[in-house]
This record gives sequence, structure tokens and C-alpha cells, in this order.
Amino acid sequence: MSQTLILRRPDDWHLHLRDGAMLRAVLPETARHFARAIVMPNLVPPVVTSGDARAYRDRILAALPEGADFTPLMTLYLTENTDPEDVAAAHAAGLITAVKLYPAGATTNSASGVRDFDAVRPVLDRMAEIGLPLCVHGEVTDPATDIFDREAVFIDRVLDPIRRATPGLRVVMEHITTSQGVDYVGSQDRDLAATITTHHLVINRNHMLAGGIRPHYYCLPVAKREEHRLALRAAATGGDRRFFLGTDSAPHTDPLKENACGCAGCFTAPNTLSILAHVFEDEGALDRLEGFASLHGSAFYGLPPNETRITLTRGAPVHYPARIETGEGPVTVFDPGFPLHWHVT
Repeated sequence: MSQTLILRRPDDWHLHLRDGAMLRAVLPETARHFARAIVMPNLVPPVVTSGDARAYRDRILAALPEGADFTPLMTLYLTENTDPEDVAAAHAAGLITAVKLYPAGATTNSASGVRDFDAVRPVLDRMAEIGLPLCVHGEVTDPATDIFDREAVFIDRVLDPIRRATPGLRVVMEHITTSQGVDYVGSQDRDLAATITTHHLVINRNHMLAGGIRPHYYCLPVAKREEHRLALRAAATGGDRRFFLGTDSAPHTDPLKENACGCAGCFTAPNTLSILAHVFEDEGALDRLEGFASLHGSAFYGLPPNETRITLTRGAPVHYPARIETGEGPVTVFDPGFPLHWHVT
């Protein structure tokens, strides 16, 4: 007998759409299921000004399939030269929904990120005044810090000092991967929230490394020990409004993933909702899936929840394509490693 679950249409609070041919190929995969998404600004060159954000939004809207109902929520890439008044004007015009902080060198296309955090203090102060959220890639890039410890060190060395120095700044810790991240968010006030990705609920570092290197499980922040994955699952399925979905779906062509210096990122846009339903079912928390995917994020960002609904039906296994073709080459779809039984309509 089939089982049916009706949810408000979800939003993705952390998404990479890229540009050009890649944008045109991957955007329909998100627009099929999601009503809105926070779009990452780490293009080459990055989206650093209001003019950049407007032009990128126009390219996204032009790439939407006919009849698609999808709203891109734009962000600016924070640099040490960012103009606080340009940020404030973009926010007042409804052009941007957040500003993104990348520590320089932390992940894909982050070379223009922040090295001197004192240099961006005027921007952060202005954002606190106007209520504009800061989305944070929470890892230090100090070579002396082990890559598996970068998130925990970032909390102590960078994030907590920033928040203490800028009271009222609303912060989203994106793609948290550790129990320390879960605990820090849970111990703070409502000005702090966190997104959790689909793939970090499914894989730990063994999936990436044990029995051979699996490049399509390589992402940044990297997957951690099993104890951290379990902490993330408890946070995602526990009903706490400070945790919500940000897929960090990040497409790279197979040749860029499967080489001696492969790119970081998991492409989860096509099958995220089927995977999430599986995870929440495993945890006995299907009644909390709507909160995580459809309600908590919009509440934090001060946006109304979507009125339209989607239906998930449990039945025979769903067969998603192993990869999608783009004008730049094939992109492999994330494989959770187990059958998916939840169909999305």
C-alpha cells in the first residue's frame, strides 16, 4: 500500500547554479521541486556589487524553463572592498536576500574571499542595522589546521568573535558538518541558524575514502566521522527551527571531478527530496520534514512560506538519471547508496 505525504513546496537555502551552459542545464532540476533558493555568488568573476547581482538574476530568469515557478534569492560575495552602502541599497531594493562570507581559499572560487575580518566590519555593522543576514562558509584556511577540524576552529576563532563584535547580526552557518556546529547553534539566540545539506545526512568520510577514493562524495566542508553525521541527522529531524535545508547542490562536470585534483561538490538537486524523505522516515520524523524543508528557512529570512504544495508518495523505487548532460559535459547525480522509494509530484 502506498503512503502519501503532502508538504508546502520547499525552498533551498544554499544552492550553486553556476552560469552559462551549466546554469541552463541544472536550473530546471531545482525549479522542478523548489519554489525559491538562495543562490551562491562564487562565479568567476564573483557577484560582488548590486549591478552584478541584478545581471546574474536576469540570466537565471532567462534560463528558466517556460512555465516554471521559481524565484532566485540573490546574494553578494563579501570582499574587503565591499561598499556597505551598495549592500544596503541592494537590500532596500529587494535585490538581495543575504551576503556571503567566504574565507579566502576555503572552497571553489573563493580566492576573492576575506582574509582580514576587521576590514569587513563596516559592512557587517551596516548589515546588522538593516537586518540583512550573513551566510557563512564556516571553515578556517590556516594550513596548520587539519581539514577535519576547520569548522570547529572557525567557530571559536572567527565566528564567535564576529558575532560578539556585531550584536544583532543575523548569521546562517551554512552546510554545518560537525557536532560542534550543531551544539553551537543550539546554544545561541535566534540570530543564528544553520543549514544542513542532503549529502551530509547520508555520508560520512568512510564513504569518500574507504575502499578507494570516490570523487563524487568529495565536498567542502568534507564529510566527517559517523558521530557527526548522526548529530546532523538529529538536528535536521528534531524540529528545531534554527536548522533548515540548504542542499549546497554544486555541479561540476565529471572530468573536473574525476582527476588528480578534483573539484569539491555534490550535485543533489534532482533527488534531494526523495533522499530527505528516506532519512526522515528512518528517523521516525516524517511529520517534521515540512518544517525542515519548507518552513524553518523562510521564517528565519522573514519570508512567507509557500502556499503551493507538493506530494511525496512511497512506492516502487524511483529511478533518477545517473548523470545529466550539459553544454560543458556530463554531471553525475549524487548517489545515496540505497534505493529511493519516495516519488515527488
